[in-house]
Amino acid sequence: MAFEAARLSPSLAAAFVSHRAPLAPPFLRRLPLLLPRRFLRASASSSSASSGGDSRAVALPSSELRKRRNSSSGTSPPAEDDKLRSLRRLFARPDIAIDAYIVPSQDAHQSEFIAECFMRRTYLTGFTGSAGTAVVTKNNAAFWTDGRYFLQAEKELSHDWTLMRSGNHGVPTTIEWLNDVLPSGCRVGIDPFLFSSDAAEELKNAISNKNHELILIRDLNLVDEIWGESRPEPPKEPTRVHGIKYAGVDVPSKLSFVRSQLAENGCDTVVISMLDEVAWLLNMRGSDVPHSPVFYSYLIVEMSTATLFVDSSKVSEEVLEHLKKAGVNLKPYEAILSDVERLAEKGAKLWLDSSSVNAAIVSVFRSGCARYMKKRGKTGRPTGKESSSDEPTTSSHGVQNSAVNGLYQVSPVTLAKSIKNEAEIRGMKNSHLRDAAALAEFWCWLEEEVHKNVVLTEVQVAENLLEFRRKQDGFIETSFDTISGYGANGAIIHYRPTLDSCSSIGSDNLFLLDSGAQYVDGTTDITRTVHFGEPSPRQKECFTRVLQGHIALDQAVFPERTPGFVLDVLARSSLWKIGLDYRHGTGHGVGAALNVHEGPQSISYRYGNLTALQKGMIVSNEPGYYEDNSFGIRIENLLLVKEVNLANSFGGISYLGFEKLTFVPIQSKLVDLSLLSPSEINWVNEYHEQVWEKVSPFLSGNSRDWLWDNTRPL
Repeated sequence: MAFEAARLSPSLAAAFVSHRAPLAPPFLRRLPLLLPRRFLRASASSSSASSGGDSRAVALPSSELRKRRNSSSGTSPPAEDDKLRSLRRLFARPDIAIDAYIVPSQDAHQSEFIAECFMRRTYLTGFTGSAGTAVVTKNNAAFWTDGRYFLQAEKELSHDWTLMRSGNHGVPTTIEWLNDVLPSGCRVGIDPFLFSSDAAEELKNAISNKNHELILIRDLNLVDEIWGESRPEPPKEPTRVHGIKYAGVDVPSKLSFVRSQLAENGCDTVVISMLDEVAWLLNMRGSDVPHSPVFYSYLIVEMSTATLFVDSSKVSEEVLEHLKKAGVNLKPYEAILSDVERLAEKGAKLWLDSSSVNAAIVSVFRSGCARYMKKRGKTGRPTGKESSSDEPTTSSHGVQNSAVNGLYQVSPVTLAKSIKNEAEIRGMKNSHLRDAAALAEFWCWLEEEVHKNVVLTEVQVAENLLEFRRKQDGFIETSFDTISGYGANGAIIHYRPTLDSCSSIGSDNLFLLDSGAQYVDGTTDITRTVHFGEPSPRQKECFTRVLQGHIALDQAVFPERTPGFVLDVLARSSLWKIGLDYRHGTGHGVGAALNVHEGPQSISYRYGNLTALQKGMIVSNEPGYYEDNSFGIRIENLLLVKEVNLANSFGGISYLGFEKLTFVPIQSKLVDLSLLSPSEINWVNEYHEQVWEKVSPFLSGNSRDWLWDNTRPL
């Protein structure tokens, strides 16, 4: 699944600040301005750079194009959207009193996929993609998204919204836009639960240049207010134990590791807020979020205890016993703020990942720290600059205050989770083989149906693929919405077909299918592009150059401590030679029976992520090319980072490479053999030989024959 892999964390969206150098740690995050609770009422790219594109050209915003069309046709623009009108009315309430409101895509845990009740940005804008930020002022409404979603946003946004194509030349960031459209001294409101501490701090500092204030409206979300009773209920799906045969390491051992990290960093408590980190650490899984086996919760780990904050109705007797054996207590989900406040007031030294922990939690912690410091002053303990929580001192491990230690550093779970153990690797390999069998059966069926001129829509194809996967042992659900795009729809990088707006699959153009599954033992993500008729020379050349990039990355050998961005050029070089490219990351991390998009590793053209690829990590290899209004191409496999035995070891360091996890044929008729080197031809033939050897034992009849026909040597 194509992913904008540039992010260092789920909250550092490019929409806020682009073209900036990475922050040099350590960096102390100070408290954004908080609107006092007594005043609050308690209440619930483009597709790729298309051929011949000039990156210097600035596209007009979609709203401007509509205005010009309306002007030329003599029609007046439609009336203001009811949702925007209702939202703006709230701005004027005395207990709110703001001039602008920002609505991000995330939930309180900075999740990419979120429960329906938290899809506030989708409800407000009508845009259904997974990434984007909406900003509403009293007179304007603008929406930012990245190149994966430009075409989709053009289709889904109404005339009330101005589409801001993030990353395009001349397109302002949200902060630049706010500072431009608002007069000096305005108040910008956010829900602090939906912004990481880092993102809120960054926003606060940037808008202060124009004397704007950041207002954290903690006790109500303005979109929820206008959503009202029609807003879906929060999920209450049961959790389950993720067995040790799949997890590989028991919960006490994982907690022991976290506590050793606490001790090493001079802390006694850590707050874990990322849902996949909680699930991994406790060997639990859930189904609160579509496509991701996680559940809404927080986890606080102290040196002798651990507390899971979760709706108790989701915890069965089996799960409760599982947690008790590991020494994990339960508290209500909503109790997280009061517990953080309690820990701060007693002087606990907290580890907070400010790139993912939301601003509401961090603000409560800092308020509690201030009360603790005030109490120390009254009892005659040292006060002043040496122990002030507002004065940073640095350490080799992160950012912390000298007396009230608030350590702001990446969670100790993040890297540990990304490096898979033997059981997790075994589960990933096994699930990929079963998934490959399902895909072989599916492609055999689809090819036959198309050749019989059976009319099948993109939606029907995705539904049938789901049925083939459901037959496999251990299947749970899809790992993301299937991207089923025929012809021009394939050029929409994260296209999602709907019943009322989709194409039928034919034999006159390319068909791109990006799909994945969650199994009890692993997570899959694969893209194949096929043509059921005769591809044009242009399509074959583009496909072959994408394939060359895929091969180059697959064959890469690199020294340890190499960050993913160093390898990205390998996947693009063949396209660059004829002036083509694609606007998404080349590779993202993948969880083991967890989130299909996982950090901290990535392979991207952006250089901000300095995380080194390490043995045991899993990444995708998915170069592509997208020709607007014509076709899309992507080839995606998942790869396991492994150590490579070489004749030399310069500098005494290890060298790494990749092992393939995905085994599904790449369509040979799309390959222009005249462009491939003998080495590249050998790669394709060897890969197809592996596909046959590994997957054929799972098949019989027509699907086995199909696999044989599609793994023949070039």
